[in-house]
Amino acid sequence: MDTTRRHTLRCRDRILELDAPVVMGILNTTPDSFYDGGLYQREEAVVQRAGEMLQQGAMMLDIGGASTRPGAKEVPEQEEMKRVVPLITAILKRYPQALLSVDTWRASVAKAAIDAGAALVNDISAGRLDPDMYKTVAGLDVPYVLMHMQGTPGTMQQHPNYKDVVTEVLDFFIQETGKLHALGIKDIILDPGFGFGKTVEHNYLLLNNMHVFSQVLGMPVLAGISRKSMICRVLNVSPADALNGTTALHMPALQQGVKILRVHDVREAMETIRLWQMTEKVKNRG
Repeated sequence: MDTTRRHTLRCRDRILELDAPVVMGILNTTPDSFYDGGLYQREEAVVQRAGEMLQQGAMMLDIGGASTRPGAKEVPEQEEMKRVVPLITAILKRYPQALLSVDTWRASVAKAAIDAGAALVNDISAGRLDPDMYKTVAGLDVPYVLMHMQGTPGTMQQHPNYKDVVTEVLDFFIQETGKLHALGIKDIILDPGFGFGKTVEHNYLLLNNMHVFSQVLGMPVLAGISRKSMICRVLNVSPADALNGTTALHMPALQQGVKILRVHDVREAMETIRLWQMTEKVKNRG
């Protein structure tokens, strides 16, 4: 399969080239995230962690203020705003060249984050939890991460069901990117939503067919595998012990043409990318 397709994203006044895969570091500012809940709530700790991730090679950082783990309780809008916006301001004050993404399904939070200096919107709901999201992103003129989810965070893992998960996720992407293009949204990143309304088997079927989405739609694909249950359930480990499994699965994701790895552990993901690049470099040599 072709993993050399070129993609670019216009992030404010910068053009981000995706000739090679890049890493998006996860910065959760919530007390109840499935892996790092409560670790990065204080401004000083968040800014320090942001600096570490950037130094390790993260191309962008994804700031989230509301947990979307299965069964998570909904965070009030003002609380999410209070968690996210000041931290975006603080990170950019220390690291003005950082590319920040806001992880939210609320249009109001997306707008406030972009106004504060963020450059991308990462929406787990594909506009279904807030009908204003698509038109808001269109007005903001920033890249948009379009993620597939069956159900809601509160219900998504109760009874995930598909006749053909790859085809159904592809059909969803075709339908939703059509809506986004009609509104003038040009830079779209596809995220199949590992763990969001999928069984373990569904997740691995998607992992083995990630190339389908970029080949059919010609858009960059993001893989959010880091420390998720698709690893923990197979290895019988906790998220705290799932780094090795995460790293192992990043390699087939890269082989499938994924351009963005969304991760908790930047250094290990960067090393995986470098090793994948070396395998690609020598692949056709005698």
